[in-house]
Amino acid sequence: MVGGESMTNTSTAKLKRIRLSDIAIMIIVGIAMLMCLVPFLHIIAVSLSSKQAIISDQVTIFPVGWDWESYKIVFQDARMLRSMGITIVLTAVYTVVCMIMSICAAYPLTKRQLKGRSFFMMIIVFTMFFSGGLIPDYLLIKELGMLDSMLSLILPGMISAFNLIILRSFFTSIPESLEESAYLDGSSHIGTLIRIVLPLSLPVLATLSLFYAVSRWNGFMDALFYISNSEMYPIQLKLYQVVMNSMVTDLTAQEGAIATEVMPEGLKAASIMFATVPILVVYPWLQRYFVSGVMVGAVKG
Repeated sequence: MVGGESMTNTSTAKLKRIRLSDIAIMIIVGIAMLMCLVPFLHIIAVSLSSKQAIISDQVTIFPVGWDWESYKIVFQDARMLRSMGITIVLTAVYTVVCMIMSICAAYPLTKRQLKGRSFFMMIIVFTMFFSGGLIPDYLLIKELGMLDSMLSLILPGMISAFNLIILRSFFTSIPESLEESAYLDGSSHIGTLIRIVLPLSLPVLATLSLFYAVSRWNGFMDALFYISNSEMYPIQLKLYQVVMNSMVTDLTAQEGAIATEVMPEGLKAASIMFATVPILVVYPWLQRYFVSGVMVGAVKG
């Protein structure tokens, strides 16, 4: 009886510890979620609030005095719409090119027949820690004649070493017996890759496609350096200019000068939402692949 009671007490204590740990984890995750969500809700609220409410600092996470004028101005701006179209096409092309290059690099690195694959892998990992630097990159792009060209935003980042390692690890986890069976049936390496390996790799392919797409959508530093033609600005560079122009206008007004054009906070917030929402829409479509793709590619290999 005594032994049974002690076991019961021990199991009860374990359950309490588990419940306390679960509660602590939920609290931490909830705080992290709020830290990410509250600024986003504030931007949405500002973009939908009236000018008077924004000026009087009444807006928190809920719109005050609903006003759609900021969005009307954004959608009527031909420059913003052109930048959005350029970014959509650029992101789609960049993602497709990056995935093709990553697949073509990762698949051979899983084959034991490839001589020197350890050396190639070491060189790829080396690039994760060391690079040529900003000035050499710019000089290279200039010498190749790619300034003011979409190629300058695609070719330099065609392969991410981190994504390549994840993809290679996933390919390594696929049983070799499946590929050997395909070879016995007369399939070539390319045929095996297309018919067997890639269909089994949908989770990691979707995950890495999302990584590449988000990095290209959010990138503006390379466009800032390589693109000087305003007709070719991607949306993030356009948004960067909107925010910076607003800051300069505010400083000018504080110094007593007369501002020729004031960028309202609501219009700035609407521009941010205009540039952010399209890429957010992609996440729900890839959510079922995201977790499995990251975990399998990161654990195995």
